[in-house]
Amino acid sequence: MAAENSDIVAVCNDSVGSSKLGGFRERWPERLINVGIAEQNLVGVGAGLANGGKLPFVCAAASFLTGRALEQIKADVAYSNANVKLCGISSGMAYGALGSTHHSTEDFAWMRAIPNIAVVAPADRIETAAATAWAASYSGPVFLRLSRVGVPDLFAEGHTFELGRANMLREGADLTIIANGTLAHRAVSAAEILEAKGIEARVLNMATVRPIDEEAIVRAARDTGAILTCEEHSIYGGLGGAVAEVVCENEPVRVKRRGVPGIFAPTGSANFLLDEFGMSPDGIADSAIELIRKKT
Repeated sequence: MAAENSDIVAVCNDSVGSSKLGGFRERWPERLINVGIAEQNLVGVGAGLANGGKLPFVCAAASFLTGRALEQIKADVAYSNANVKLCGISSGMAYGALGSTHHSTEDFAWMRAIPNIAVVAPADRIETAAATAWAASYSGPVFLRLSRVGVPDLFAEGHTFELGRANMLREGADLTIIANGTLAHRAVSAAEILEAKGIEARVLNMATVRPIDEEAIVRAARDTGAILTCEEHSIYGGLGGAVAEVVCENEPVRVKRRGVPGIFAPTGSANFLLDEFGMSPDGIADSAIELIRKKT
């Protein structure tokens, strides 16, 4: 995209390597601004570049981008409606072994409470590319929540991202599993386990947390009567909370939220921690069975 649009610039916080900006720096060194470990400045510089007509992609670990620079995100980017693309890398528990200081399990809650910002968590490399292309074409602030943990492809090449539109990954009438990011493929695997037990689970990839696809949620509630949410985030204020709000106001059914249960996660790999919090495919399937029993 940068080859086609000379206004695209990258801004990072001493994270050229982890932001995968090495190739960008080699081709356009004058279009990469490295502010060092100074996240408030990082976001302020991004907002200034946007105000000067540039298209900045501001890249940093999600935990530090959102936690350290939340005031700048609120005032410099959102309140000003600046055309800044915030790329929160290594989100969730991707920095698992570095502990809770580096985990980002609050960012959905923080970001979706701020007006004007689209909050997006792609499910695989294909949706990530599509969401990034969409973000470049969108006029306004965007928070792209990106992981560093490899996951299987769920989408076909050429997939088009649509803001606020959920993707049906699997049909089903017994309950609905809603997930995004690194949990989407695990939700699909859980649905396959459930199918072997005679349970048909609908699976929705809810990449956009704000604005959320209310229509798809309400339809799922009406069609299946129960919703299980899964996210690499605290169960408070994230995807599960957003879904529950829609269900409560429009079509009350049982909702069960799977995520980090309101604690600081221990150290360990991201995959280990997801399994530890009941979000392995088997763990998700067990939660679905429990939810169905309560539904009846």
